[in-house]
This record gives sequence, structure tokens and C-alpha cells, in this order.
Amino acid sequence: MTCAETISAYALRSIGIGERLLPKSDITLCDQITLIGSGMIWNIYFGLVALMLGFVFATALAMAKASSNKWLRKPAEWFIFLFRGSPLFIQFFLAYELFVALPKAGIDIFGITIETGNLTRAWAGALVVLFLNTSAYSAEIFYGALRSVPKGDIEAADAYGMVGWTRFRRITWPTMLRLAWPAYTNEAIFLFHATALVFFSGFPAWQQKGDALYYASYFAEKTFNPFVPYPIVAGFFVVLTLIVIMVFGLIGRHLNRHLPSSAQRPKRARMMLIR
Repeated sequence: MTCAETISAYALRSIGIGERLLPKSDITLCDQITLIGSGMIWNIYFGLVALMLGFVFATALAMAKASSNKWLRKPAEWFIFLFRGSPLFIQFFLAYELFVALPKAGIDIFGITIETGNLTRAWAGALVVLFLNTSAYSAEIFYGALRSVPKGDIEAADAYGMVGWTRFRRITWPTMLRLAWPAYTNEAIFLFHATALVFFSGFPAWQQKGDALYYASYFAEKTFNPFVPYPIVAGFFVVLTLIVIMVFGLIGRHLNRHLPSSAQRPKRARMMLIR
């Protein structure tokens, strides 16, 4: 099988399109790159969905934590503390028990079965963990930015008669995003890297349709050489990180488009000799 045929057969295999059987002998470099790249579809899916849902929930959590109403503030504070204070790996294992292990034992807490198409109960549990975890970290970032919004901006909005939702939508929220965006970019990068933990956390692949590390592990076992598939995974994540940095950089420049060009120019990095 040529490399072009391999790409045609395995490029979308992780989502159920293409050749069903994995290569078991005469495994080539093209086989490994293609199938690991196919598995990256799931990693990107986890990262994108968790990031989009988490952005909305994190904004609500940050507003609740900054609220003077203790019935809003306290639950938000405890939620953020719980998910920031516990290891992500432990959260994966607890979710595995709730979504997979307990239902198999006849204890179905949720009372629903998520097995439509390629989205099994296991994949749903992994996505929920990533969503809640990134929501907590992002909410803390947004809360800090919310507290750092210049009072002069708020006073100017009040002078123009902006109150309530109008002031938040036109002044507070854009300023909060502009201040939080560099730190939020780091959180987005961490989130995509954290999708690699899904494979190690007990969530199984469904009908041999796994993420990038699932295929890397498969090839490492078949070829007895882990020094080819795992660097390929690392390379894919490096490319994904560069894409995230580029996209978030464009959004950051859009958020700061009203500032003078000198204020938008990033500072030169200098070696820190004394911390």
C-alpha cells in the first residue's frame, strides 16, 4: 500500500470512516503518521468543545465570584477551589467511575445512555471533566481581570449613562477579555495538552477508534519501538500549539485594535538573571 493509499484509507479512521482493520505487520512511517494524525481529531474535538463551553461558563463563574451576593459568590468560589485544588488525573478517574464503571455495575446515576454514533459514555465523561476543569481555571483568570478593570473606565461609562448589562457588554467585558487574554491563551494551550490524559485515565477507545496516544501506544507495542510513534504525537501537539498561539494572537490583536500601535507591540524578552 502506497502512502497516498494509506492516507486515503486511514486519515479519518478514528471517527469511523475508512479501513476498519489496523495494520499489524510491515508498519511504515506513513502508517504511523496517518493514524496518529487521525487520532488527533479526537484531541482537537475535546479541546475545542471544552474550550468553547468553558469560556461561557467561566465568564458566568467569574461574574458570580465577583458578586456581592453570597448565594452566588460562595458556590462559585467553592467550585473554582475544588477543580483547581484537585489533580486533573484524579478528576478523570472519578468521572470514569461515574460514567463507565458504576453503570456497568448496575448503578446508573444519570439515568441515560449516551451511545449514539461515536460518542460513547466514556468520551462524554472525558469531555465533561475537561470542560469543568478549564472552566474553573479560566474563571479565576477572568475574575482577576475583572478586578483589574480600571475604575476610570467604569466611572466614564456611568457618566455616559451606561448601567447594568449595557455597561458590562460595552465596557467591562471587553476590558476584562483584553486583560485576561495572555493568561487565557496559556490555559487554552494547557487544555489541548491535557487531552492526552484521556488515554491514561481509564476511558477506553470505542471499537479501536481512539485518540492520538491510543494509536501511538498500539504502534509502540507492535513495533517494539516507542521512539517513533511518541515523537510523532509530540510533533502533532507542537503544531497544534503553534496554531492555538497564532489564532489567539489574532484575537488578541483584534481586542487591542483600539490601542496605539506602540502599546500593542510585544515587549522584547530579556534574560532574567535575578528572580
